Amino acid sequence: MAAPLLQVEGLRTFFATREGDVKAVDGVSFSLERGRILGLVGESGSGKSMLGYSIMGLLEHPGRIVGGRITFDGQELTALGAEAMRELRGKRTAMIFQDPMMTLNPVLRIDTQMVEAILAHERVSHAEALKRSRDALALVGIPSPDERLKAYPHQFSGGMRQRVAIAIAMLHKPDLIIADEPTTALDVTIQSQIIAEVSKLVHEQGTALIWITHDLSVVSRLADDVAVMYAGRIVEFGSVEEVIDRPLHPYTAGLMASVPSRNRRGERLRQIPGMTPSLLRLPPGCAFAPRCPRADAGCLAPPPMNYMNDHAYRCIHPLVQSQPPQPSTLGVAV
Repeated sequence: MAAPLLQVEGLRTFFATREGDVKAVDGVSFSLERGRILGLVGESGSGKSMLGYSIMGLLEHPGRIVGGRITFDGQELTALGAEAMRELRGKRTAMIFQDPMMTLNPVLRIDTQMVEAILAHERVSHAEALKRSRDALALVGIPSPDERLKAYPHQFSGGMRQRVAIAIAMLHKPDLIIADEPTTALDVTIQSQIIAEVSKLVHEQGTALIWITHDLSVVSRLADDVAVMYAGRIVEFGSVEEVIDRPLHPYTAGLMASVPSRNRRGERLRQIPGMTPSLLRLPPGCAFAPRCPRADAGCLAPPPMNYMNDHAYRCIHPLVQSQPPQPSTLGVAV
């Protein structure tokens, strides 16, 4: 079996404040192979984006990695300097942000930005870089790419700008792409088109992809595996089929029950009671215990990561499937 492209072991990312350290990522471990898509899900504030920024070396002060390892293709990233990380980003790793204007410069034409992104890492002619830029736009479904290259970002719709950002991320055919909720602000039609294009590109080029989202329906259509985060930790990990159809952690089950398509017509929408805890003042033991209907005195101790075959869960009271699993109701059979 080939070694994983990305290996994260016990990663801890804290933000120093006057009141103490905010534990944005607290002991996260997982691995990702080439050509695989990992869906990273959870509520806002669960640490999903900070995990992505940590891997990419994009943390800003006062954020810092205080422990753990990030190994990319055999190279330890936490030991690399700023210059070495800049050389890696864009060429072998890339990130797609929720807001494409974090990638695009509003005062430069698209061709200028794409050509500069290529020339920053490769010694090719301007004509070759321009041709590759045009081909990249066509690859993500942008019509009339020759004309679009001469346009400015404000002349594109939100969906088109996101396609350009994805094209830039794919320019060097990177080994790893981290996409941070890139379709959240887009309408459903454009979202579906981008998901289909990204999935096709990833599988054709053997790229590893981490797709950060709170939308479980997107994960069910796109990902191979799912990691569920809560309060800076992964609380459940497994294949899409296992986690979506047979969740073991009460938090994952709560997320699934909150999906509107899983409620019957006329019934009130379900929700997880309470609020996510402050990362400055986490409760003792299981962070989800104050919101969990299955919590008891045993949850005051930190729960270990347990395993059922390849399905991992951090809970001492996992859900027991008393009935055969029903087909996914997220709109896609997984």
